[in-house]
Amino acid sequence: MAVGDRTNLGGTAYDRLRILTSYRNIAMVGLSSNAYQPSSFAGIYLAANGYNIIPVNPSQAGKQILERRVYARVDEIDQPVDIVDVFRPASEAPEVARQAVKIGAKVLWLQLGVISEEAAKIARDAGLEVVMDRCCKIEHARFFGGLRVIGLSTGVLTSRLALKIPV
Repeated sequence: MAVGDRTNLGGTAYDRLRILTSYRNIAMVGLSSNAYQPSSFAGIYLAANGYNIIPVNPSQAGKQILERRVYARVDEIDQPVDIVDVFRPASEAPEVARQAVKIGAKVLWLQLGVISEEAAKIARDAGLEVVMDRCCKIEHARFFGGLRVIGLSTGVLTSRLALKIPV
C-alpha cells in the first residue's frame, strides 16, 4: 500500500488543500535543530511559504530553532495554534493529541509513518480534523507546484504552472 494511503485518515486532496490554505500557525512537534532532518527541512520550507512555525522539542526548549522560541510541550505554547504537526513516534501521538485539544487547535496532522488510531480518536472526538500518514511540506508542494519543478508527478491536473520558471 502506498505511503499516505495506509489509513483512511489522510483526508481527501480537497481536505488537505483547504487545511493548508485556511490555517497558518503550525506547531511542529519534534522539529529538529539539525537541518538534515526531515522535520527541519519541512519547517524551513513551510516558513518560507508564509506559515508561522512554532517549534516543539523538549530537548531544545527555551532555545531557538528557525529563529523561533522552542516549547517543551504543545500545551505550553502561548500563541494561537491551528495545526499540530507531529514528527514523533506513534506511541507519543495520543498525548500530543490531548495537548492539541487542550489548546484549541483545529487540526492534528500526523506525519508520514506516524499512524495512531488512538490519537485520531482523541482529536476527532474533540472536533479536530485529522490528517494521518501525510507530510504538510509534500502536500503543500503537490498543490502549489513545488514537486513539479523537480520532475515529480503531483497527481494534480492543471493547465497552469504554479511557479514561474526563470528563462
